[in-house]
Amino acid sequence: MSDPVVIVGGGAIGSAVAYFLTREPGFAGRVVVIERDPTYQQASSALSASSIRQQFSTPINIALSRFGFDFLRGLGDVGLVERGYLFLASDAGMAGLAANHAVQRAHGADVALLTPAALRARFPWLAMDGLAGGSLGLAREGWFDGYALLQTLKRGARDRGADYRTAAVVGLDRQGDRIASVALDDGTTVACRHVVNAAGPWAARVAALAGIALPVRARRRCVFVIDCRAPPADCPLVIDPSGVWFRPEGRHFICGVSPPADRDPDDAPLEVVHDEFDDIVWPALARRVPAFEAIKRVSAWAGYYEYNTVDQNGIVGRHPDIANLVLANGFSGHGIQQSPAVGRAVAELVAHGRYVSLDLTPLCVERLLAGQPLRERAIV
Repeated sequence: MSDPVVIVGGGAIGSAVAYFLTREPGFAGRVVVIERDPTYQQASSALSASSIRQQFSTPINIALSRFGFDFLRGLGDVGLVERGYLFLASDAGMAGLAANHAVQRAHGADVALLTPAALRARFPWLAMDGLAGGSLGLAREGWFDGYALLQTLKRGARDRGADYRTAAVVGLDRQGDRIASVALDDGTTVACRHVVNAAGPWAARVAALAGIALPVRARRRCVFVIDCRAPPADCPLVIDPSGVWFRPEGRHFICGVSPPADRDPDDAPLEVVHDEFDDIVWPALARRVPAFEAIKRVSAWAGYYEYNTVDQNGIVGRHPDIANLVLANGFSGHGIQQSPAVGRAVAELVAHGRYVSLDLTPLCVERLLAGQPLRERAIV
């Protein structure tokens, strides 16, 4: 029996690779998924705000999320809510918003640029102070149950024969330009045909075992759950010019912000930073939506972005120095929504040696090695 494809990480990305690989025509090999924590207590997939959008600044991210939305819609059991993102802009940000809008429209996204008057008419609960306009997704955007997606992908992969093993990877036996086997913390080793690094926030540690430097770090993001007695009606996912975002979640709302760089260390513990809400989030909410002046904080949690420190885009594809190492890392907060498309593309690459339906070449690691970043400007 031939050596298996070993996927390091059984979160949404790793499970999506396993899901599609076990369904890929022409692939008859074995798939082994190594996941150190099957409860997913610290997994980004389980702790994500689980939203999906087409409003990106790079065409490849638009394409990934278009595929992802259609995949979610086809599943029918992941709590998909189709409601757009609303990016708000001040005078200083309007040129960038318009430039992103042009890219999105050119690549098939159904989005609309709204004037202040149009914003006021459509969302009368918005305070217009400092707003020069907004961009609203009209289709293929919204939010869903990320944990349900993860479990659907995992169950689908296991039903097709993928072997999930509870262990941590502690070594990669590199022999020349290949990885021969994967060492686990239970003392066993697994010979491998390919290795897929889908280790999320811990991807750099896995890459380092093969002598590879990967610019991916765990960056903590806090999500706060609030209750509002007079909630804004028909609320999309709103991104304020301050960077604060909010959206409905059942009868409550969730909200958060990416902290300033000097308050955003690598590998911070997954503890809620309550000062973020008090100092940054709540003041911005109250300024933008008068009804949010009187809210009650219900709960909160913290999760990790697998943050690409160079250009905030995914790093996907074979590593040029190791023929059988495939990377699927660094999605900087949009991994859960792009997991179906990344899983499909990586499965094709492993099975056929090339991309077939989804060409993810723009996300190759070579761009970083050559000092040619593909920067994603629309990071939330």
